[in-house]
Amino acid sequence: MAFEGLSSRLQEITKKLRGKARVTESDLKEILREVKLALLEADVNYKIVKEFNSSIQEKALGQDVLKSLTPGQQVVKIVKDELVELLGGTESKINFTPNPPTVIMLVGLQGSGKTTTAGKLANLLRKQGKNPLLVACDVYRPAAIKQLEVVGKQLNIPVYSNENSKDVVLIAKQAMSVAYSKLNDVVIIDTAGRLHIDELLMEELKKLKAGVKPHEILLVVDSMTGQDAVNVAEKFNGDLGIDGIVLTKLDGDTRGGAALSVKKVTGRPIKFAATGEKLSDIEVFHPERMASRILGMGDILSVIEKAEESFDLEQAEKLEKKLKKNKFDLDDYLTQIRQIKKMGSFSSLLKMIPGMNALKDVDIDDKEFVKIEAIICSMTKAEKRDTKLLNASRRQRIAKGSGTQIQDINKFIKSFEMTQKMMKKMKSNKGSMKKLFNGIDENTLKNFKF
Repeated sequence: MAFEGLSSRLQEITKKLRGKARVTESDLKEILREVKLALLEADVNYKIVKEFNSSIQEKALGQDVLKSLTPGQQVVKIVKDELVELLGGTESKINFTPNPPTVIMLVGLQGSGKTTTAGKLANLLRKQGKNPLLVACDVYRPAAIKQLEVVGKQLNIPVYSNENSKDVVLIAKQAMSVAYSKLNDVVIIDTAGRLHIDELLMEELKKLKAGVKPHEILLVVDSMTGQDAVNVAEKFNGDLGIDGIVLTKLDGDTRGGAALSVKKVTGRPIKFAATGEKLSDIEVFHPERMASRILGMGDILSVIEKAEESFDLEQAEKLEKKLKKNKFDLDDYLTQIRQIKKMGSFSSLLKMIPGMNALKDVDIDDKEFVKIEAIICSMTKAEKRDTKLLNASRRQRIAKGSGTQIQDINKFIKSFEMTQKMMKKMKSNKGSMKKLFNGIDENTLKNFKF
């Protein structure tokens, strides 16, 4: 995951700081050296690292910190505030026109993930009540139009293309006519990229910009390209003028320095982040939440939003009734697992919960969810209701039916029984998350494996 290396280093630094009753200039010098190394290892631009450290030093040596009862915590707050500022300060939204359709033009190099991002963005905006139209204006890359059409079909979102023309301005204008007639209030244009920036690419994009006058030009940047991403962002912004950035492949690189550099270098905000391969794996970029994640402070708001989006209210009400009667069984467990899977990978969700990021030995393999489904689906209704029925011969039969081992069945049943205890605890504490985890120590979580 992005920022993994940086997050680990910064969390170690802030951990040392929190326990300090007094922060001397010598302490601060050592801390800033560690911060500098952490940022450089994360592939953050050197000039930005220098400015970042200077700003922390200036604020940390101020009177407010020196007089504070908890100087260590004050310095941690300064580091977080500077990180938030570096990432953009506040959330930046799409500027929708009051006279639809709003035209969004995606630009970037070949391989940055523009076509998939077009589909992801359309899917996200549809969830917000919009009626998007995708437009295939990459007329050079083999199968680019087909790729967008496949994405559109998967999402049930219309795609406009014209394989008989290479004139992208004409195609875009034709798409606008279709959008007016079909009442599409958002038009997302997927443009061509190159393996490197050249004049032909820029010239075509400038003509497209002049022809359709997009309300938003979003640069799609592959976060795994490191410092090259910053150079690309600078060039596109200088030649074309961009309104925002979409960071892709944030799940595939442990450094993520591009995210900490592009905003500062271009002055343009990061508006979205693509965090996985699924067409639902895109989110609005929140600088404060991302800074909290990096520093191991969690991002519970994003967890709540994902849950609200993914969880079925009717099923949740049924589960609540069962919990009240202490009848939470394996069918309910399977339902919950399938709901959680809709939210994204379990390991990434765990990192958003405050304090969980510090538990290095908690090992949850998302592939194990498939094994769990197979195990539960190999049981009878009676066995799902009461795990006490699972004697040796029944476990052997389930293992054979699910393609697993007896050890897998034993381990799973143990974790399920632990879950039942947690559910009972939640019921008795009226659903309070804080109370739910009260009394569940680190060793318990380390054993909570599937």
